[in-house]
Amino acid sequence: MKKIIEIIKKKWLRDTFYTVLLIAIIFAVYYLINFAVEKINAEDLDLTSDKIYSISDFTRTKLGNLDKEVEIDLLNMSQYEYIIDFSNKYTQVNSNIKIERVDDLTSRPDLTNQYGLQDTDSLIVIKSGERETTLAMNDLYTYDYTTRETIDLTEEAITNAIIEVTIEEKPKIYFLTGHNNYSDNYFSIIKDEITSEANEVDSLNILTAGSVPEDCDCLVITTLKEDLLEAEKDKILEYANNGGKILLLQNSNILGIETPNFNAILDLYGFTISNGIIMEQDPNKMVYGSPEFVISQVEDVINENINMNMNICVIDAGKIIFKDNETLENLGVTYKTIARTSDSAFLRTNLKIESASKKSEDEDASNAIVGALVTRKLENDKEAQMIVFSNTVFATNQTINMYNSYVVYANDICNNNDAVINSISYLTQRTDTITIRKNADDVSYTVTEAQHKIIVAIIFIVPTLVIIAGIVVWQIRRRKK
Repeated sequence: MKKIIEIIKKKWLRDTFYTVLLIAIIFAVYYLINFAVEKINAEDLDLTSDKIYSISDFTRTKLGNLDKEVEIDLLNMSQYEYIIDFSNKYTQVNSNIKIERVDDLTSRPDLTNQYGLQDTDSLIVIKSGERETTLAMNDLYTYDYTTRETIDLTEEAITNAIIEVTIEEKPKIYFLTGHNNYSDNYFSIIKDEITSEANEVDSLNILTAGSVPEDCDCLVITTLKEDLLEAEKDKILEYANNGGKILLLQNSNILGIETPNFNAILDLYGFTISNGIIMEQDPNKMVYGSPEFVISQVEDVINENINMNMNICVIDAGKIIFKDNETLENLGVTYKTIARTSDSAFLRTNLKIESASKKSEDEDASNAIVGALVTRKLENDKEAQMIVFSNTVFATNQTINMYNSYVVYANDICNNNDAVINSISYLTQRTDTITIRKNADDVSYTVTEAQHKIIVAIIFIVPTLVIIAGIVVWQIRRRKK
């Protein structure tokens, strides 16, 4: 018996020793692998469908040949491991990009004073030479109120910030002023967005400036409340005939204001915009319960730098009507459709009608164009381009009541901001900036009428049917007994 006990003890000690040794080896291998991965800065495996944790090929292409030194300072970011990990990926894209971390701002009063920070604030500073820009945490995320999705902007924000501090010359964007229906305040958000894409934004009053400045890379014209003066029209035509680029955001002329000088500019590009507003009938192409909120998928004319499907929502939009082919040919004009309605949309000119369905006096607007890229051939192989949307509201921060339950800005619906930004990038030939939106959350609700009906059915009708079926089965079994 004593012998048996000694054998068991020896076996137990031997097994325990081997077990402890095995655990020690596993921990040693684990720490060695992690140490090696950290040293070589190896990339993580990204199994998400949207590649949230990966640097896109577009960023790799644009920054791969960067020959300027860039420093990304992460100030008080220790609680944001994702931001730290993602920022470190840029050092793999280009060795000229360096990362510096300051985890304790209390030890750096110079930084808190320089950037106006509290000790608990977080900030990303991107620097190259004497130029720098900053990104706060709210610059890295946005929220799509139509789909209830959190959208990750981290890559877009950091990549474009690097481009901003290393670009030789920023494009100059002018917003025409003087006769506008909407004040500058309505464009404050979109102007900030355009500026964040490494552009310079300014206002232009042609009467005081005397002409469209030579450094104007894109002229933005929004809905007018009155006609342009003759002198203003002539200067804009001169700009256009010299190859100028124009982004036109023009509402339907519901009030029937006479604008012969403004119309002369549209005539040059071979189109007009209807006086009525478009109403959708396809439940998948409108905001639920609001046929005047037309949802349209943007075609790839201006989507060259985007890895996403882009939808815009135009509000009380008009119909862009191009002249006949012979007239367009004489003008040297060609166009490509950017956005259009469904084949069940109609145009309403009598706004006293309250019905949301089509009436006999309403006009057909099947596949009506609400956005287009127009190109005019000029002499010496030059060309002038205009991107036109038959709506201004969708680009403004005008407040919109959604479902009578919460308020959003018009330019936050769908991808309205992105459509404007990418239009300007296209016109200014800015192939270096990007708009990359990554879904950071699941969709919790959608906005079209058809999808609303499906959700209501799932929430209410299906459970009711299951309960009824259960009662019927219970009654049948009870009777059999």
